[in-house]
Amino acid sequence: MDARIVVLPGDGIGPEVTAEALRVLEAVARKGGHAFHFSEQLMGGCSIDRHGTALTAEALAACKASRAVLLGAVGGPKWDDPTAKVRPEQGLLALRKGLGVFANLRPVTVHPALIDSSPLKADRLQGVDILVIRELTGGLYFGQPKGRDVRDGHERAVDTLEYFDFEVRRVVELAFRLAQGRRRKVTSVDKANVLESSRLWRQVASAIGQAHPGVALDHMLVDTASMRLVVAPASFDVVVTENMFGDILTDEASVLAGSMGMLPSASLGDGGPGLYEPIHGSAPDIAGQGVANPVGTILSAAMMLRHSLGLPAEAGAVEAAVHRAIADGCRTKDLGGSLQTSRMTDEILRRL
Repeated sequence: MDARIVVLPGDGIGPEVTAEALRVLEAVARKGGHAFHFSEQLMGGCSIDRHGTALTAEALAACKASRAVLLGAVGGPKWDDPTAKVRPEQGLLALRKGLGVFANLRPVTVHPALIDSSPLKADRLQGVDILVIRELTGGLYFGQPKGRDVRDGHERAVDTLEYFDFEVRRVVELAFRLAQGRRRKVTSVDKANVLESSRLWRQVASAIGQAHPGVALDHMLVDTASMRLVVAPASFDVVVTENMFGDILTDEASVLAGSMGMLPSASLGDGGPGLYEPIHGSAPDIAGQGVANPVGTILSAAMMLRHSLGLPAEAGAVEAAVHRAIADGCRTKDLGGSLQTSRMTDEILRRL
């Protein structure tokens, strides 16, 4: 395997955790005789500081020409001005749009050794194995019109929740394909009792469900789903939902695993480069201290091996090494342990 991989370390702890994931990928390459060629680009606040934009055309072109993209995190207090015209998060939205990735896969599993790290009762965490698929190209984050003006002497802000049927269809079809290799159950989350966009979503999802009789489909309102993630998380298999709902629900689901630092994600489209990143943010409060949990980023690299590089055995080996390290008591600070970021990676590499 010969592959070009673009690394976007980003802001805060992003450079720290991506560096650890690269150590793991380099070990995989050595052991398997693969050639991974890494190049680094700026994105987020660091790109704003250097170039005045969160993602340059050159950085996006490099990402498009790669086999896969590994991202750390973007943002921080330095750039957290809601009135600013240029914000770090704009780079992430532009990157997703530019790569044509439309589905964000976020697996949520609970390691038996980390059950006590979750605020939920242990009996509710038994058997939790959820794959949340979040639509990435539509919804409130992209709908038009969008902006601010003054009406009748009052400042007004407008965001539009917009979806086309094809955007819904392709992400729901992906959910059904992935469910066939799991427990064959899809939960489509919407707000169809209020929103017209959700009624379209439910209509399209229902039609796809009828075409896949071997996979069970149920519809759930987003408020009900947010409650059931806490009281009965093991009842979910594959969850597919729109952009903002998925953004919120997966952050809620992260507490099941004990820490947001544990969870990876993959953003996929139709054959182009995949985008891989932990679900956590830039955590500026711990940046530079060497205590960030690298597991979410390392597991994101494992998803890269599986989905973009076609190396499922290597992906499984990385995941197994992470599993063994945690089972053996290896913990970073967020999980109640004392291991530094690099030491946690050392323990994973020792088991790879």
